[in-house]
Amino acid sequence: MKRILFSVVLLSSYCFSQETDSLHLNQNLKPDSITVTKKEIKTKLIDDVVVTGTIKPISRSKSPVAVEIYSQKFFQKNPTPNIFEAISMVNGVRPQLNCSVCNTGDIHINGLEGPYTMILIDGMPIVSSLSTVYGLSGIPNSLVDRIEVVKGPASSIYGSEAMGGVINIITKNALTAPKLSLDVMTSTWSEDNIDLSTKFNVGKKAASLLSLNYFNFTKRIDQNKDNFTDATLQNRISVFNKWNFQRKENRLASLALRYLYEDRFGGEMQWTKADRGGDKVYGESIYTNRVEALGVYQWPLKEQIITQFSYNYHNQDSFYGTNPYDAKQKVAFVQTYWDRKFGNHDLILGVTYKRTFYDDNTPGTSSADGLTNEPMKSPILGAFIQDQWELDSKNTILLGYRYDYDRIHHSVHSPRFAWKFSPNPYHTLRFNFGTGFRVVNLFTEDHAALTGSREVVIKSDLKPEKSINGNLNYIWKIPVGNRLINLDASAFYTYFSNKIVGDFDTDPDKIIYDNLHGYGISKGASMNVDFSFSFPLSVNLGVTYLEVFQKLDGENAKVQQLHAPKWSGTYSLTYKFPNALTVDFTGQFYGPMRLPVLPDDFRPEYSPFYSLANIQVSKAFKSGFEVYCGIKNLFNFTPKDPLMRPFDPFDQHVNDPINNPNNYKFDTAYGYAPMQRIRGFFGIRYTLK
Repeated sequence: MKRILFSVVLLSSYCFSQETDSLHLNQNLKPDSITVTKKEIKTKLIDDVVVTGTIKPISRSKSPVAVEIYSQKFFQKNPTPNIFEAISMVNGVRPQLNCSVCNTGDIHINGLEGPYTMILIDGMPIVSSLSTVYGLSGIPNSLVDRIEVVKGPASSIYGSEAMGGVINIITKNALTAPKLSLDVMTSTWSEDNIDLSTKFNVGKKAASLLSLNYFNFTKRIDQNKDNFTDATLQNRISVFNKWNFQRKENRLASLALRYLYEDRFGGEMQWTKADRGGDKVYGESIYTNRVEALGVYQWPLKEQIITQFSYNYHNQDSFYGTNPYDAKQKVAFVQTYWDRKFGNHDLILGVTYKRTFYDDNTPGTSSADGLTNEPMKSPILGAFIQDQWELDSKNTILLGYRYDYDRIHHSVHSPRFAWKFSPNPYHTLRFNFGTGFRVVNLFTEDHAALTGSREVVIKSDLKPEKSINGNLNYIWKIPVGNRLINLDASAFYTYFSNKIVGDFDTDPDKIIYDNLHGYGISKGASMNVDFSFSFPLSVNLGVTYLEVFQKLDGENAKVQQLHAPKWSGTYSLTYKFPNALTVDFTGQFYGPMRLPVLPDDFRPEYSPFYSLANIQVSKAFKSGFEVYCGIKNLFNFTPKDPLMRPFDPFDQHVNDPINNPNNYKFDTAYGYAPMQRIRGFFGIRYTLK
């Protein structure tokens, strides 16, 4: 009987007494290989434990919600210093750069803008509002045990703002983390990154993980000769400390703290800190101070009652040219839920409380008469119920409902429905349906409102956005000889009402914000295929088709959303040689996307098809060391003319009918891809178990 080799991540033997997500499970087994026979392929399909879809640990195959899992090892195929860059390896998830000067960005799921994506750390809504602008680049990969992605509605569990999907960053567990981990990387652009973590036990009942990340990129590079930095300079430090405790009957208890500081700059090459806020040399300078705390505690009762809590403080001190933006945000969150099984029903009941304090120097926090400052204080009370009902071995239904109340918009209802049908281990069909609700803060979510020279106009009191979401997922495990082809296909549809959009087209001097008088649609399909050949080559390919548009009342024409390519995809090829030498070829491709152009703009309205490819060669040693090197942006692609009139960033000479007949003004919103050209990188990892 022939025997075959499957390269898999053995998460199915997770221990439920450990903690994952907010219930952070320990990973006793690491990515490894197993050998099974052709007969066993019909009865043994490797399974994973996931938590993001239903808030509690559950077998991935039994979850009625489709959850994608990505380990830290997966992201090491293309090493990056932070989560924002790493997540681009996930099909249908796109980190979008929204400014060619300061490189602010957000993460799109299935074509929906960043604010529609809820980003969790250990199940807690740590990353929100103000931190979505720059906080994503401050989350180092060294913290990550794995990342779980849910594409589609998740409002009944995670709150009504999870309209587009959820990205749950699950950090390492101090009880099972290596004693020492070190990862040092640099590039030919002098991008230096250091990740250092150590684990130590405190008695027999507690363990602590201390992690330090330092990223430094201060070399000014201007290869396109526009006198602006091609990539934003960053000097960033992140300190993370997590405690896990062993308790009777394997009850959960953990506490984590993180501090982030970043000094970020992008602008003219001759800019110095003395020019900060001045009108002589243009620069965008942002100082970020951020503190986070999060934890979980299981009550010492017979019933399974768990409390989760988090707090974050975020301070941004910034100048965009001469425009100052000073903002403070404090968010406290606590959630308690009861988990109980009744026969074939798995019931969860929970209550939540979230309080947000937000203040800045913009009209967003001014009184109605504009004379006094009125910081936003927004308490939200919530309650949710979820019932996962296993009808039989083939059918599972999930029913969920969430109720939120805040003083401005009062009652918010978020129902949820999911159904899973699996006639055998090779075929699984899932359907999810839900609603969403979102209150928008323009100045924290839309960087275009702050940078450049356009005037911000808010036409009316903005109403909250609402959505109806649907997602259909099909997984097919196809036997090919003694191996399996894993096919994962999804179709999705979202209908928006009251969608808040920025109008860049009506007036080139303004960004006009208003509720859409009509509706918005985001629909499409995606497919992932992975296969390991009989020789040591594994392939993972993904493609996504999107149609994201708005339609105004009384008009037939569709307006395609900015920065939403109809076609995009990912690819990853790994070849392992017998001597522990591995070659990884990874990348993403993007079809044409609509860009914010000015009237009579000489720049094309649609970007070209392009691909960002990377290659890496790594060598592992038995001593625990690993050496890796490679090339990023292998095809050397960068956008053309990302800035309008970079030679006149303060618009001092725009009224020149001879040299500027179209009255162009300085604009930073056209960029759609990194400006960093081809470059090499080199790194060393060391792990002491």
